Amino acid sequence: MNTTCVIGLQWGDEGKGKIVDLLSADKDFVVRCQGGANAGHTVVVKGNKSVLHLIPSGILHKKTKCVIANGVVLDPKQLFLEIDELKKKFGINVTDRLFISTRAHVVMPYHKLLDAMSEQKSDTKIGTTGRGIGPCYADKYSRKGIRVADLFNKKHFEALVAENLKEKNMLLQHLYGHTPLEADEIIREYQDYAKRLKPFVCETVNFLNEAVTAGKAVLIEGAQGSLLNIDLGTYPFVTSSHSDATGISAGCGIAFKKINNIIGILKAYATRVGEGPFPTELKLEIGEKLRANGEEFGSTTGRPRRCGWLDLVATKYTANFNGIDSIVITKLDVLDDFDEIKVCLAYEYEGKILREFPADIDVLMNCVPVYETLKGWRQKTGDCLKFEDLPLKAQEYVEFIQYNMKTSISMVSVGKDRERTIILEN
Repeated sequence: MNTTCVIGLQWGDEGKGKIVDLLSADKDFVVRCQGGANAGHTVVVKGNKSVLHLIPSGILHKKTKCVIANGVVLDPKQLFLEIDELKKKFGINVTDRLFISTRAHVVMPYHKLLDAMSEQKSDTKIGTTGRGIGPCYADKYSRKGIRVADLFNKKHFEALVAENLKEKNMLLQHLYGHTPLEADEIIREYQDYAKRLKPFVCETVNFLNEAVTAGKAVLIEGAQGSLLNIDLGTYPFVTSSHSDATGISAGCGIAFKKINNIIGILKAYATRVGEGPFPTELKLEIGEKLRANGEEFGSTTGRPRRCGWLDLVATKYTANFNGIDSIVITKLDVLDDFDEIKVCLAYEYEGKILREFPADIDVLMNCVPVYETLKGWRQKTGDCLKFEDLPLKAQEYVEFIQYNMKTSISMVSVGKDRERTIILEN
């Protein structure tokens, strides 16, 4: 088996896009298995930046085939924007290299409206992107969803839209005071999408399993981060899918025992977009400096990310349930001009020391991080090509993480471009 999975160990935005792009060079298939257009994977190639929300980052390698699997919720409008941008910016034609599952659920206009209006009305803000992801998954699990396959059965699709609008229009009108949506308009729009989607649509479960059995190199790309997992994350301040290795099999139909390498992506500090607990958040000067140095603004929404020191209580928790084989540290260069760097090794709550990540949100909201302080290196790392080229204090920081995580570091990223990545022998 030659099947690898790349998973974020924090609240997303760990730099998965760059690492997937880097690893995709020798992969036959790159697969996206969950989430939707709420994800934003940023890839920089020779200074040319692209943000992909649905299409796997591997599409930038012209021999790599990319799969949007059944666990993804697909926004056709966003998909076609990405296809067009790839053609315009990189000269990439995705024909014959992009495959979309018949079983993927489709984001509809009412999902986006309900997402935005629910967030506006709620007393407890989640910090949703407003892309309709949560409502689409809600319909999926309440068995009211519309799948890609349904778009090609016109009579059935029309009935599904009409039935859904009975409920959605009542909510839009009576709860949110919005004008009701017209079924005919939605049907026309999505029938047009269906025509353009048709060349890419196939039964991806058998397709992927045949590739794995044949010994093809398959890379599965996680979206969001493990602390946003619907079951294991900081609920309710989470995404609506299983954004970790536990969701791979359900999301693409590849049995977990067929995956032989799970790589955890860990940013050298911590960030979070949206609401929810963040024990190591820095709100004043240091937090602003991290945000400025790291250009920490959401690739999907443009919102400024909340920034803080690395939290190893949280990441040891996520590494454990992901069963990771190695860690990639990203954005080490962002810490280049700090005199000292702190790492959280425990929490203090009501006079007690906690070394395990708590499920109770009220507890987590009131945890005080217990830090170990390390000396900064005050040197540029962006031109370092080997681990031994890094400043000694930077090497010690990486080794400190490796020691406390009890997992080997396989790569260290020191810049945006592919080339600014140190590959460690282990």
